[in-house]
Amino acid sequence: MILTSAHHDRLLESIIARTGRIGVIGLGYVGLPLAIAVARSGFPVTGFDIDPAKIVALDGGRSYIEAVPDDALNREAAAGRFRSTTDFSALGGCDVIVICVPTPLTKHRDPDLSFVEKTSRSIAACLRPGQLIVLESTTYPGTTDGIVRTILEETGLKSGEDFFLGFSPEREDPGNRKFETASIPKVVAGDGPLAAALMERFYAAVVDTVVPVSSNATAEAVKLTENIFRAVNIALVNELKVVYEAMGIDIWEVIEAAKTKPFGYMPFYPGPGLGGHCIPIDPFYLTWKSREYELPTRFIELAGEINSAMPRHVVTRLAEALDRRQGKALSRSNVLIIGLAYKKNVPDIRESPSLRLIELIEERGGKAAFYDPHVEEIPPTREHIALKGRRSIVLDEETVRSFDAVLVATDHDAIDYPALCEWAPLILDTRNIFARRGLACDHIVKA
Repeated sequence: MILTSAHHDRLLESIIARTGRIGVIGLGYVGLPLAIAVARSGFPVTGFDIDPAKIVALDGGRSYIEAVPDDALNREAAAGRFRSTTDFSALGGCDVIVICVPTPLTKHRDPDLSFVEKTSRSIAACLRPGQLIVLESTTYPGTTDGIVRTILEETGLKSGEDFFLGFSPEREDPGNRKFETASIPKVVAGDGPLAAALMERFYAAVVDTVVPVSSNATAEAVKLTENIFRAVNIALVNELKVVYEAMGIDIWEVIEAAKTKPFGYMPFYPGPGLGGHCIPIDPFYLTWKSREYELPTRFIELAGEINSAMPRHVVTRLAEALDRRQGKALSRSNVLIIGLAYKKNVPDIRESPSLRLIELIEERGGKAAFYDPHVEEIPPTREHIALKGRRSIVLDEETVRSFDAVLVATDHDAIDYPALCEWAPLILDTRNIFARRGLACDHIVKA
């Protein structure tokens, strides 16, 4: 039997009736698709972001997230179900507040929870009884209860009595059109039974499948486990790639044959390094937290080392190929990188290995340019400041032939690979895209 309170009952009624206003803080790759999905389910939604440019774009009916088409945005805005603002004082008018802010790493690879902490203090300034506060940002177990709750309870209001607190890890996959926010099962948890019940009811109104777990810490661990699983397995095939290269064995052919086994095997693929917000970052949240318990995470840390070493391995392969096939040193070579985004068919460059590839080539005296049909210009980044403002080149025969080598880092569908095969004097393929397209050229080197 779950005890109830007047605050809980009123909030539950507003969720059931879909009259409660939902606030979504952070209108990026996670927050904006969520906000539109919530609005589409019938709730009035206010989106919050500190970037005025995002609000200007949204007010003008322009989405900057591929998963949210302009017509979907305008449909919810026209129906009065979605609006956006930089005015965080409006949080007091929201019945449910969902936090979707970045959780990066510091230079020392420790968790940077400054965005979560600042957002929690903004909420605390407007906190009132009868609100449900939800964290979706990926983090280590204990963050929601240990940091967010602590900040909110400094107001004198109590979690589970006056306000309610939960965690539900985001599960967005940019560029994957097989799934949208509403069709991806949602793990949910709450701080106590009342919060847990509210979390289940709210998300059940938005997504097809809700998966409740016993605590916020468990839900936080679920997200880390999902991404650590991917990071470790990608590290394994990256290591196998290096070993099999030395043996003259094609890792891609090995994987294609291995995945015909109908049980006990799941294919993962090597690449030039890890990108995106999740896989290169999230595992280190657990390695950091595990130190509190004096427990090593050797497997996870080794995977991180292997994956982090891939850009340097690719550049070494590039230098070898230039020397053997062109008789030219990397220090005197011009290299064209195909694909700046961290994965195919998206404009997302967060943690992209292509940025590191450019730096490594130029550290060795070479010159590097890039072409990406989804990225016109390199925006400001925290770790690659010197690359800001560089623009994608025009991809034509004359331009491609002016480079000593082409390095395919991201296998976007919109690339004319047959033309590249014809025009480029040397190609380094980190994605096996030419073999997958049936393009066999003797000047292609897999890396």
